[in-house]
Amino acid sequence: MFTLRKVVLALVLVSLCAACSSSSSDDGSSENKDSYDRGDLLVNLADNIIIPAYQDLNTNLKTLKADKDAFVASPDQAHLDALRTSWLASYKVWQSVEMFNIGKAESLLYGFQMNVYPTSVQEVEANIASGSYDLTHPNNNDAVGFPAVDYLLFGVAADDVAIVNVYNDAKYTKYLSDLIDQMQALTETVLNDWTSSYRDVFVSETGNTATSALNKFTNDYVFYFEKGLRANKIGIPAGNFSSTPLPEKVEGFYSKVYSKTLALDALDASQNVFNGKAYATSTTGESFKTYLQFLDRQDLVTQFETQFDEAREKLNMLNDDFYTQVTTDNTKMTEAYDALQKIVVLLKVDMLQAFNISVDYVDADGD
Repeated sequence: MFTLRKVVLALVLVSLCAACSSSSSDDGSSENKDSYDRGDLLVNLADNIIIPAYQDLNTNLKTLKADKDAFVASPDQAHLDALRTSWLASYKVWQSVEMFNIGKAESLLYGFQMNVYPTSVQEVEANIASGSYDLTHPNNNDAVGFPAVDYLLFGVAADDVAIVNVYNDAKYTKYLSDLIDQMQALTETVLNDWTSSYRDVFVSETGNTATSALNKFTNDYVFYFEKGLRANKIGIPAGNFSSTPLPEKVEGFYSKVYSKTLALDALDASQNVFNGKAYATSTTGESFKTYLQFLDRQDLVTQFETQFDEAREKLNMLNDDFYTQVTTDNTKMTEAYDALQKIVVLLKVDMLQAFNISVDYVDADGD
């Protein structure tokens, strides 16, 4: 009897140990049990995707800054057109960068400084009127970045002649100048951190813990796709999270014709990261896709390919101006949302489970 008790006790202890081990694995705090080389994936992300994208954005923002300086010095239609062109070029590249909310970008709240929309016209105009503002203050997150420049270049007056005339007022030229200078300076700060030190830190964190590089990056990627792309670009304007559609909340509201362009660029960038495609070339390397294939999950890879194609097809059916799309035929917007939602499920449930990575953010939108 005494021996039987010891055997039972031993079995209980083994069960408890197994349960503890399982719990550790479930919360993402244990080392990954598969033998995939996460370091190669991190190197491909850093060297071939993230850093080149930041470099391109910084180059484009320097061009935007130069075109802004020319416009401020001589406000006219030609300089306004050039400034709008370089704004759009920079905004398109931003779609490849916004998902990289890690390292210096996270600590600076870089994304909030670059692309909170809709912009607050009231706050923009109040800042301009006062001539005194701290653009880095969180209260100004919706009065800075690409959306604020969108307003200043396309929506500050009724037509192009009136817009050019606005910039005879030094307060407007100063605010426009300060916004663009800040965008370029912030970008250069983040880029310099990557190239000077953070790159080596990033590629060295190969473990599977809540704070390791791949776990954080993967969560940031999934969060961006779910919130930044699916919700912000499509779901919120379409009314998926409200009782009625909110067309005024589209990206590129004042320029009118770039909502679809920016959404498609964001989808392409997201798929390129999934596939490990280099930012500036057609070469591919280690990626979420190859990680899944290593785990014998080609079934998931095939589903991703199908759903990315479906989402792109649905986005291509939309009007260039999402405001017009929402107000004339919102059904097509909700169909695009549904197609993106299928990818969210694959990312947030199937892929994260395959990688043994836990979600590290709170989801409050009920999806």
